[in-house]
Amino acid sequence: MTNQLAGKTIAILVAEGFEQVELTGPKQALEQAGARAEIISPTEGRVKAWDMKSWGKEFDVDVSLASAGPDRYDALLLPGGVMNPDRLRIIPEAVRFVKHFFDREKPVAAICHGPWMLVEAGVVRGRTLTSWPSLKTDIRNAGGEWVDQEVCCDSGLVTSRKPADIPAFNSRMIEEFSAGMPGIRQRRIA
Repeated sequence: MTNQLAGKTIAILVAEGFEQVELTGPKQALEQAGARAEIISPTEGRVKAWDMKSWGKEFDVDVSLASAGPDRYDALLLPGGVMNPDRLRIIPEAVRFVKHFFDREKPVAAICHGPWMLVEAGVVRGRTLTSWPSLKTDIRNAGGEWVDQEVCCDSGLVTSRKPADIPAFNSRMIEEFSAGMPGIRQRRIA
């Protein structure tokens, strides 16, 4: 995966309570592929992770959401954790930030509860995706097709269900992020 993403800057949008491994595993994969991966949050300074059953580590916020211009990013990563997207989806700036990537046809990867932000941004209609099973009804109600599989890709949108899916998620995320603009490619689902 070395240098597949050289020169690309990836936004990682999180709030307090993101699932730690869903940030650390994908972030490490992005950086090993040559990308610059920046943690963006409405919380300034440091943001605290959730680690499966209790609070996890704190991570430095690279750019505050208030000053993160989405145009400077090539792709977006949305880690899960129940608290994280639940907090983000009530912040209009966070929802607009996510929607920007779809409006500009930039690739997006979301894992576990991360697709809640996609529902809130109104971008799942007509798309096939996966997530943590409890989001199935929300995704269907928003016009998406929910599937139960390790990783799903629909025209540059990569989704996975849970931390155990991270290896497959990372591989597909790197592939899609290196391909760039999904609107240029023929629509495909895999």
